[in-house]
Amino acid sequence: MESLKEKAIKIKLFIMDVDGVLTDGKIVYSSLGEETKAFHVHDGLGLKLLKNVYIKTAIITSRESNIVERRSRELNIDYVFQGIKDKLTILDELKKTENIKNENILYIGDDLVDLPTLKRVGFPVCVPSSPDILKKTCIYITKKEGGNGAVREVVELILNLRQEYEDAIKEFLK
Repeated sequence: MESLKEKAIKIKLFIMDVDGVLTDGKIVYSSLGEETKAFHVHDGLGLKLLKNVYIKTAIITSRESNIVERRSRELNIDYVFQGIKDKLTILDELKKTENIKNENILYIGDDLVDLPTLKRVGFPVCVPSSPDILKKTCIYITKKEGGNGAVREVVELILNLRQEYEDAIKEFLK
């Protein structure tokens, strides 16, 4: 059985769900009916660190939100798919586009809609509030909850397992 390190070394694409992963999962509406979301700044910097070691990033979410589009642009996310009910179809598209295999993909999710994708990828991850069936499928369960640095935790885990953390943060070591 492959170790976490062996699996981490193969990662070329880091895919995330949004609600419950990049956010705390709460959907808040203003009095004008506008949706708001809160993103953790540590997750954002973590995603930028992946770029420093040439790992691509993607979002696949079943909901649609202008806020997600904006945050994705700010973070230079390589692929953003919103309003997706069948995440496996997008996973297959990304594999073809990037010429990679399941073993080259990390996916972090938080709920049942993510289960088929988590079962397929080489490095499945979920947050602590995920249903037990997800926890049984995943090889890593974050200590931090979604929206509270869970993505950054996984980024740092991967970078450390690959021994690329120093390379990823070298711009900050000057």
